[in-house]
Amino acid sequence: MMILLDINPLSKPVAISEMLILLILAAVIGWLIGDRISKSKARGLREKLSEREADLDECRTKSRNTVIQPAHAALNAVTPDNLKLIEGIGPKIEELLNKHGIYTFGQLADTAPSWIVTILHLAGSRFQMHDPSTWPQQSKLARDGKWDELNELQDSLDGGRIESE
Repeated sequence: MMILLDINPLSKPVAISEMLILLILAAVIGWLIGDRISKSKARGLREKLSEREADLDECRTKSRNTVIQPAHAALNAVTPDNLKLIEGIGPKIEELLNKHGIYTFGQLADTAPSWIVTILHLAGSRFQMHDPSTWPQQSKLARDGKWDELNELQDSLDGGRIESE
């Protein structure tokens, strides 16, 4: 005689409640683990952010201390050139450049356009529209006394900018 056992776990209400309890327990444990992991990642990101903010503050402090340094000694050592001969430079921009130690064509020729952009941005929004990308090139020609080449270059410029086709 053979006895058949009814081994269907879904047939008993106790088995269903045990499975629900296990599923709920697994969900709670998963949530706790995920919560702990996300909080540790968030903490690490906050630490990195605070380090980056400290680096940024340090850079800003350094730039404030070094960017605007009048070079009165340089004025005594050199005879200033008329920087207004460079297309795109007017009296106010010449004054700004002088405040940052740029008095001659040679000094302007040796100055990176990115630094000139920084000077203009520090001076305010009314100077930010100027494009100094050709100023060192023009200044080099003026420094070297190549006035005809400078005039040819300036004829191809529009307000100190290379004319687009």
